[in-house]
Amino acid sequence: MKHICALLIFAIYLSFSFAQDDYVNTHFDKTETYITMRDGVRLYTVIYSPKDKGQSYPILMQRTCYSAGPYGDTLRTAIGPNELLMRDGYIFVYQDVRGRYMSEGEFTNMRPQLTGAEKRNKQAIDESTDTYDTIDWLVKNLKGNNGRVGIYGISYPGFYTAVGALANHPALKAASPQAPIGDFFFDDFHHNGSMLASYFFAVPVFGFQKEGPQQKAWYPMARPQTQDSYDFFLRLGAIENGTSYQGADNFFWRELLDHPNYDAFWKSRGLVQHLKDVKPAIMVVGGWFDAEDLYGPLHIYGSIEESSKNYNTIVMGPWSHGDWARVRGKQQIGDIFFGDSLSANFQRDIEFTFFDHFLKGSGDGKTGLPEAHMFDTGTKQWQDFEQWPPADATDAALYLQPDGKLSFSKPTASTSASSFISDPLKPVPYAQAEQVVFTPRSYMTSDQRDNARRPDVLVFETDTLTEDITLSGNLLANLWVSTSSTDADWVVKLVDVFPGYDTLSNYHMLVRGDIMPGRFRNSFESPEAFTPNTVTEVPVKLQAINHTFKKGHRIQVQVQSTWFPLFDRNPQTFVENPYKAKPSDYTKAEHKVYHDAAHPTHIAVQVLK
Repeated sequence: MKHICALLIFAIYLSFSFAQDDYVNTHFDKTETYITMRDGVRLYTVIYSPKDKGQSYPILMQRTCYSAGPYGDTLRTAIGPNELLMRDGYIFVYQDVRGRYMSEGEFTNMRPQLTGAEKRNKQAIDESTDTYDTIDWLVKNLKGNNGRVGIYGISYPGFYTAVGALANHPALKAASPQAPIGDFFFDDFHHNGSMLASYFFAVPVFGFQKEGPQQKAWYPMARPQTQDSYDFFLRLGAIENGTSYQGADNFFWRELLDHPNYDAFWKSRGLVQHLKDVKPAIMVVGGWFDAEDLYGPLHIYGSIEESSKNYNTIVMGPWSHGDWARVRGKQQIGDIFFGDSLSANFQRDIEFTFFDHFLKGSGDGKTGLPEAHMFDTGTKQWQDFEQWPPADATDAALYLQPDGKLSFSKPTASTSASSFISDPLKPVPYAQAEQVVFTPRSYMTSDQRDNARRPDVLVFETDTLTEDITLSGNLLANLWVSTSSTDADWVVKLVDVFPGYDTLSNYHMLVRGDIMPGRFRNSFESPEAFTPNTVTEVPVKLQAINHTFKKGHRIQVQVQSTWFPLFDRNPQTFVENPYKAKPSDYTKAEHKVYHDAAHPTHIAVQVLK
């Protein structure tokens, strides 16, 4: 439970780690007020205004479901996105979104955006209208503001930032969605529609309505009687059996269980498809090793880039969830060290510059910042690009070959396949399987060599590289498979195998990995069973990377069907709702992956010369 409590505190109180001096108390006045939305619901808003009234200041706002507190006479010890901005002269605003903490109304996860005729209803609301109404009140009622507003936030507040940009209020000049949720069917609680069992203990945070204003958390937290998550979830059986831990009134838990497919419920809550004609300047920030929200930053940036004409940039560093907001010296994920002062440099050179330019400066878009500021997680250096994916990246493919080989050449064998037996009662563990965590993180760079030695994991590997190879851009695995049963999940992992002489001798670093429920191979909306022992194509979308596999290393691909308890188990018998599978549905199956001329299983990549 220590891991759960520590991470829960982090999730609720994202903060940066500079010295907690008395700066806020001595330089800011704090006021608290309710701001009335267009439908009459009042949202609790906490305002920190500089004591120096001799000039006007821009407003930097965060809307959050994680508490705008502390409330009353106590002030935050740190405010704003980073210390430099806190000390540079801004009015900082925090607001509890609907139904959370001190605000009125009912909370809805990923509240759907208004569409069509709904928009013509002057009292209809969504998160962008709440953002608009809040900004409108602030610029009209806060003394000493300069008429320019910026919004920012990490994780769920990152979603509120991205959706708030759609408010398009004329005073809203800049927005920085950081680790923003893009779609709950592909972010956080699901990957490609597969539920993360490892997020089980985070569900209550988002699943209980409160009664009246609350200054402290009101939701109960599930408390397992073990620290062994592998054993806990294996004994649990079907994930639905966890209802006794979640609570009968946990509405989010019921929504997860009752909507296993990408139906109207999930589609209406997706944000990415709504990001059109965005007006404010945008700086999306994410981490290449963000286990919570990797889909969101990449797809939100891409959607805005495709359908808006505004200033739009992206920063992706070697960070896990929210690391860039903390200054702690060295940056390390699991066993992999990436460098010193990366977060401090980002805050000083990128984040400060972005907000300063649009909220205090000319705002003409000539910031001097790159379009895409991307960290190469192999060379451990920053790279700047004029577009993302890079224009110079060329399409290529890593092909699975007979005898566990991997190469950039198509297979020529007339028939060739590798097989393994997948047993959902003995699933392949992930790196943190023996830890009960609030949300998993360090597995994103974890050593995969133990899994490479299991009989239920297929391994394909290049020869030792004679030159550096940089993969920069999108990844899509195209599998040709068959199964002796009627359903299966497919996990694909891209691994950097270090040489034996390296300090991390023969380390198998996970670079990217993801899961695809085979039932969704043709449609996330309409799942389909497999026809036993029939060759079928299954696409597995992996999130983008910027990684150099260095000379002397090897590129490895692993294919498996369980990754437990990171993801809930597929029973391997096709059922209408796998979350409610019966014990008899869990069955062993023989899976085959084909690598011949007619069925060239491969990962489509982009190679940067």
